[in-house]
Amino acid sequence: MIQERILITGGCGFIGSNFIRYLLTNSNIGKQAQIINVDKRTYAGQGRNLEHMGIDRDGRYRFVPGDICDEGLVGEIFSEFRPNILFNFAAESHVDRGIDSRTPFVITNILGTHVLLESAVRNKTELFFQVSTDEVYGSLSKTEKSRKETDTKYPRSTYSATKSAAEDLALAAFETHGLPVIVSRSANNYGPYQYPEKLLPLFITNLIDGKKVPLMWSEDNPGANVRDWLHVEDNCRAIWLLSQKGNAGESYNIPGLNERTNMQMTKAILDSLNYREDRIEHVPHRKGHDFRYSIDGTKLRELGFSYSRPDLDRELPKVVQWYKDNEQWWRPLKEK
Repeated sequence: MIQERILITGGCGFIGSNFIRYLLTNSNIGKQAQIINVDKRTYAGQGRNLEHMGIDRDGRYRFVPGDICDEGLVGEIFSEFRPNILFNFAAESHVDRGIDSRTPFVITNILGTHVLLESAVRNKTELFFQVSTDEVYGSLSKTEKSRKETDTKYPRSTYSATKSAAEDLALAAFETHGLPVIVSRSANNYGPYQYPEKLLPLFITNLIDGKKVPLMWSEDNPGANVRDWLHVEDNCRAIWLLSQKGNAGESYNIPGLNERTNMQMTKAILDSLNYREDRIEHVPHRKGHDFRYSIDGTKLRELGFSYSRPDLDRELPKVVQWYKDNEQWWRPLKEK
C-alpha cells in the first residue's frame, strides 16, 4: 500500500489543525498517511491546538516551524519529504486586521503561495490544494442568487483580494506548468479551536466571563449582515473528498447551508448561555463591511458529498459547551 506524503501549511491554525486531526483519526486515511505541518505560529497559531488534541505525539505527524515565504526552507522540505499532496491553509485571515495592517496579508497570502507553487512545480507534486474563501465573490444583496464557481469574483477587502490572487496564481500554475491544482471556497467555518477574535468564539468567551458582545450595528443596518455557517469538520471532510475526486484546474464551493444574520447568531449564542439582549454592545460597522455571502454547492454535491453536521441550531450548543469545557485552551489567548 502506497503511503500518502501530505504537506500541510498553516496546520497550527483553526481549520488546518482540525484537518490534520480529521486525517489521522479517519481509519481509511490515517493508516496510509504521513503528515508534515509547516507553520510560522503567528498569533492565530499560538493556541497549541495539535498539542491539546494529542496529535503532536502521533508518529505519523511531524511539525516544522517556519515561514512559507522562506524559499530555502520550503525547498528543503520538498527535497526531503517529497510530498505528493500539498494543502495550503496558511493565510492571514482576519478581515479587521487587514484593514489596519495590509502588508502581512499581501506577503503571506500572495508571496507565500507563490513560493509554495514554485517548489511544487519543480518537484512535480501530484496535487496542490489551495484553500480559499467564499469572500472572494464579494458582497451580495439579500435577494441575489448564491454564487457559482463560474461567477465573477469581486473581492472587497485586503483579505479576500489576497486570497483571490492566491487562487489565480495556483490556477495559472495549472494552465502554464500543468501542476494539478484544486481550489476550495468555503463558507464561514465554526467549531472547536477557533481563535477567539472571530465572532462566535469571541462572543461565547465574552459571555462566559460575564462581558458584553460587540455587535456591528447602525440604524439602517442593525446586525443584518448575513453569513453562511459551515462546521469545520464538514469543511475538512469536503476538502479531502475534493482532493480525491475533484478535477484539476477547477474551483469548488463548500457552503454551510446555514445562512443567518449576525443578529440571529448573536441571539442564539445569548440563548445558549441564558443571557438577554442587554448583553449586546453596539459598535460601528467595519469599513467596507460586506452585507452577505452565499455560495452554491451543486458541484460538491455532484461528487457525492453529504454533511455530517448540517444543523447549525443543533451544533451551536455543542460548540458553546466545548468552549465552556476548555477554558485552559482559550483563556491564555484572550489574556494576550
